[in-house]
Amino acid sequence: MKTEVREAAVVTVVVAVAGALLGVLWWWLAPHVPLVGDVVDKSWVVYLSDSEGEQAIGVDGTFTLLAVAFGAVSALGVFLWRRRGGVPLAVALGFGGLLGSLLAWKLGVWLGPSQDVIAHAEQVGKGVTFSAPLKLGAKGALLAWSLAALVVHLGLTALFGPRDPEPYQEHGGLPKDPYGAPMA
Repeated sequence: MKTEVREAAVVTVVVAVAGALLGVLWWWLAPHVPLVGDVVDKSWVVYLSDSEGEQAIGVDGTFTLLAVAFGAVSALGVFLWRRRGGVPLAVALGFGGLLGSLLAWKLGVWLGPSQDVIAHAEQVGKGVTFSAPLKLGAKGALLAWSLAALVVHLGLTALFGPRDPEPYQEHGGLPKDPYGAPMA
């Protein structure tokens, strides 16, 4: 059991640290939401440049798809490393995926455009288009990595993992009644 807990701790740390790569990829691949600043009654206001654009949804979708891919790859890696399942490895994949998603989310927001939209609008000037801060609107996307990792690991373990021995083969076939006849 100590070995399994140690392996689970290693899996948790490696999967969580991989969240940094997810954060960088999300920042790099996510669509930019265009904003434009204007002055109304001597104060700055910010509008969407394209009010019918789907970039904001694309930001969430990009994070979710990347997280699902990271979950599948991490589950495959853990399965190829251990070739079996187990509760500690499943917990490590789930918890590590959640930590990795949180790290990716915070890193992507930190790398993205300024969070102070009004100051950014004042800096670029009136009527100039600029990118909105990177924001994850669908917080459920933080679970995508964990869920994908658990489903893929379960599937790989069920399809290719070691099998338990058949209970009746250990004792010479089917059980027998008190007179020695096989019971069907």
